[in-house]
Amino acid sequence: MEEMNELFYRDEYAREFDAEVISCQKGKKGYEVVLSDTAFYPEGGGQPADRGTLGQVNVLDVKRRNGEILHITDAPLEPGMTVHGVLDWERRFDHMQQHSGEHILSGLVHAQFGYDNVGFHMNDEVVTVDFNGPITWEEAMELEDKVNAYIWTDAESRELYPSEEELKAMDYRSKIELKGKVRLVEYPGADLCACCGTHVAHTGEIGLMKILSVSRHKDGVRMEMLFGGRAMKDYDRKHLLNTEFSCRLSAKPYETGEALQRVLDEMNAMKFRMQAMNERYYAMRATSIPVGEPVIFFNEPGMSMVEIRKFCDYLISKGKVKTAMIISPKDKESVNYVMGSADLNMRDVGKLLNEELHGRGGGRPEMVQGSFQAEAEAVEQAFRRAVKA
Repeated sequence: MEEMNELFYRDEYAREFDAEVISCQKGKKGYEVVLSDTAFYPEGGGQPADRGTLGQVNVLDVKRRNGEILHITDAPLEPGMTVHGVLDWERRFDHMQQHSGEHILSGLVHAQFGYDNVGFHMNDEVVTVDFNGPITWEEAMELEDKVNAYIWTDAESRELYPSEEELKAMDYRSKIELKGKVRLVEYPGADLCACCGTHVAHTGEIGLMKILSVSRHKDGVRMEMLFGGRAMKDYDRKHLLNTEFSCRLSAKPYETGEALQRVLDEMNAMKFRMQAMNERYYAMRATSIPVGEPVIFFNEPGMSMVEIRKFCDYLISKGKVKTAMIISPKDKESVNYVMGSADLNMRDVGKLLNEELHGRGGGRPEMVQGSFQAEAEAVEQAFRRAVKA
């Protein structure tokens, strides 16, 4: 089988085919089958390998090795037999949409900014492309509009196999210097790139593009994006979520952001009110501490870890007591705790009690927190022994 003349290049839309089994050997991850021809694309150029079946066996992976295309299968095939291959077409066409869309984006970025695509990866969820220069979110949204506008022209792609002399005169994108037979894929007016992947014949088949994120990466940016069916599925999921938010927030679909902000503002206001109420509660509880009492233990059911930590900090920082432990039961047999002291090393006390009460936690010498697998009464007794109070 001549390289770059495989069936997946001659007819990128071939979903089924017949071929002769040339060889079959046991490999590390299955059986390695070589065919006389194949529509199964091997992993390469950032595009994952095809999946499907050969007769009754499953094709788990496809790789190119030493000029041969290996079909990794879950069962052996007899050399010399004719086998019928069937691609997982949904997977292949998805890859064609993603790969073709990436070409158009990379070509337009190169034309507008002069940046190179220095990294392309496609998995089952998202496409990532790395460019060696800065692109803002606003610029990315403008690029998204340009890519979609080009997609909707339904431009026809072309495959070119120029001679060495013709190649020297052509302006095309490539990550490496190429020699020998070179395959160029062109989307006229958008991109001309050396590529070994599979692509749609007309850009209208891509459907649409959506950029998900733009983040700094090395000296440039990394973009996450979706094309075609993936972009539609992403929209469907987000539309359903936004519809649910709209119902729960009693807001119109395009006003959920404002409605959510109002809820967050109300929650923050409530949080500040709760903090003020807690401060008053801490002060009230502090009045119950006998004058001159150096050590205090409080059991506060219902308090969160944050609240008991603030309570303990209040008692110590306000000079209400020298050493304090505040606990809040998690259930009948365990408690959350915070211990603080103005003159004892609570890290040492914490280690001692964690060992005795099957606990875990830690912190600074002046304050530690964690949990114990013990009842409140046992915790108080162990604490008072540890601080000798």
